[in-house]
Amino acid sequence: MRHFLDLHAVAPEDLRAMIDAAHAAKAARAGLPRGATDQGAPLAGRILGMIFEKPSTRTRVSFDVGIRQLGGQGLMLSSAEMQLGRGESIADTARVLSRFLDIVMIRTGPHEKLLELARHAAIPVINGLTDASHPCQLMADVMTIEEQLGPIKGRTVAWVGDGNNMCASFIEAAAQFGFALRIACPEPLSPPRDVLAWAAERGADVHVTRDPREAVSGVDVVATDTWISMGDTDRSREKRHAMLRPFQVNAALVELAAPHAIFLHCLPAHPGEEASEEVMYGPRSVIFDEAENRLHAQKAVMRWCLGAL
Repeated sequence: MRHFLDLHAVAPEDLRAMIDAAHAAKAARAGLPRGATDQGAPLAGRILGMIFEKPSTRTRVSFDVGIRQLGGQGLMLSSAEMQLGRGESIADTARVLSRFLDIVMIRTGPHEKLLELARHAAIPVINGLTDASHPCQLMADVMTIEEQLGPIKGRTVAWVGDGNNMCASFIEAAAQFGFALRIACPEPLSPPRDVLAWAAERGADVHVTRDPREAVSGVDVVATDTWISMGDTDRSREKRHAMLRPFQVNAALVELAAPHAIFLHCLPAHPGEEASEEVMYGPRSVIFDEAENRLHAQKAVMRWCLGAL
């Protein structure tokens, strides 16, 4: 069984194979209509179930379009419309869905829900986002960096802002893909210690600082995320903004990066908060290429999970 739950749980060579496949498949689709099927329809006859317990734009559209381009079919499942939303257990949901589907993606809050679904499913499970990690986004980010700058191994990435689920996946990616990571965040919003410890055990080049200028100096990539994530309460908004305001990615900060440096943001964004409009929509920004690459990276993930890579 090949689940795609976290980057740390997949062998580096398999992650590399997925990125290479994503690059190749994207190139092969040049000039085709969005609804055209990929050559060979590698997932013909397969059905993907997509469980959404959190709002979504990019995850929803990219997985749905992706399974269609691969020759399969997708089924949207909202927890509010399922028995899962009325108290049916994750375990029983996994057992039932395994009788109908070939593969399932879940976008949820508690990471344990994802892990429990995978424990009881007889089909591959993909992490479409949890409060702890967002591995599909990181696959798209790695793909985007390589499109713009060449191989990611040996590059240096700066993460500026909240040490959240995206930051945690960046830490895992640094270890698995061999790039250096500089993290600038306020002390109360530091990345999870267990993720940092895992990376350190593997010799990853990951450094945490409280100074965004130190983190960004000379790097190849500057990345950030919204200050208020899904699940954060309105009561935390003012406090979080006060902590994170000194960590805004603005033109003055980005100028400290290498001349060729690019800017990433997983979206949705709040221009003027975590990043200035000048940076968000400026010449260094590749955020919409990054968004598009969710489609191509996730198609490779689905193919890998189903042994069709």
